[in-house]
This record gives sequence, C-alpha cells and structure tokens, in this order.
Amino acid sequence: MTPDNELISTPVRPNASPSNLKHPWRRRLSAVGAGLAVIGFSAALLAPTGSASADPSGPATASVTTFDLAAKDTQNITVTVEGAKIEPMVRGGFEVYVKPKPTPKPETASAKPKAGGSSIPKYTGGGSKEEWMAAAGISAGDYPYVDYIVSRESGWNPNATNRSSGACGLVQALPCSKVPGNGYNPVDNLRWGTGYATGRYGGWAGAYNFWRTHHWW
Repeated sequence: MTPDNELISTPVRPNASPSNLKHPWRRRLSAVGAGLAVIGFSAALLAPTGSASADPSGPATASVTTFDLAAKDTQNITVTVEGAKIEPMVRGGFEVYVKPKPTPKPETASAKPKAGGSSIPKYTGGGSKEEWMAAAGISAGDYPYVDYIVSRESGWNPNATNRSSGACGLVQALPCSKVPGNGYNPVDNLRWGTGYATGRYGGWAGAYNFWRTHHWW
C-alpha cells in the first residue's frame, strides 16, 4: 500500500479543513519544520556547554570574573619569581664598641722597706753587748733585764729578722723602719728599745716582768 493510499484511508477529523484534506503533503512538511525548529532551539541552548566540554583550552567567550583576574595574577607572579635571579639577602650590620681596659702601670721600686727590713743595710761592725748597751745609754742596773729580753728575742744577733712580721734587730723592733737611724745597728736598736720599754712598761724592769709572764713584750 502506498503512502498516498494510507492518507486517503485515514478517517477525516470533524474540524479538518478542506485544504488539508486535498494536500496531505503540506501537513507532513509542517510537522517536519516544527520538529527542526525544536531541535535548533535545543542546540542553541546547549551550544556553550558543549563548546566548553569539547575545547577547554580555547579562547574564553564568557565575561571576565574576579576569580579569572586573581588566577592570572598568580600565574604572572609565579613566572616572575622563577625567571628572576635570586640574590642573597644582605642584612644591615652593626658594630659593638668594647671599651678597652686601661693598661696597667708598670710597677716601680718603692722606697718603702719590705717586710723583714731587706732594704735596710745589715750590720757589719763588731762590739760586745755591754759596749752596745753602754753606747745606747742604758744604766748598768738595767743590764740584767735587757740581757734577759734580748737573749730571747734575737740571741744578741743585730741582723735577726722575723720572716712573718718583719721585726728586726736586737729587740725585734716592729716595724724595722721605725727605728731612727738603722734598725740593724745594735746601738740604734737598743736606744729605740729603751724608749719603748719606758713608754709601755715604765722601764726595763717592768718590761722584764711582762715578758716573763706573757713571753713577748
């Protein structure tokens, strides 16, 4: 059966116009055109999505957004850093001033006698203890007291020196430099001893009594 026969055998609709009944191919052509219009409209709606899926690297046709600008700036910064020559960072230096210590003054020889009277010339003369006591002005009645004290202090050695205190001479004068004249001279030493015994103990007898009790004077 041909298509024309199918159209002829189709029941006529109550509202069908006479022109449609006489020309059935026009109705078919209208239906085809309507279908093509629907397809074209649908393709127009899907065209941007399809293009983006098919060619993601192609030129952007949409409007530029803030995200696009930020992404572009980030790429530019990355390229600049990687392509630049990185130099070492130079930090600002500073100086620390340290005040130098003063140079110590060289020690000079002092005129002050050292402990023990080592700077005082030692006695090199002669004589006896009686001669020395007489020359120092000691009375003969005090000889026994002087002899007792001097024998225990220095053993009648004019150059005797106490290493710890520096006392010197017959009566161990302290300090040795305190003796007028020379502390190692026996006459000068005994003369100083007479003044010490008189001023502290009232005389040689008082010095003798103190020495026997305390073993020093």
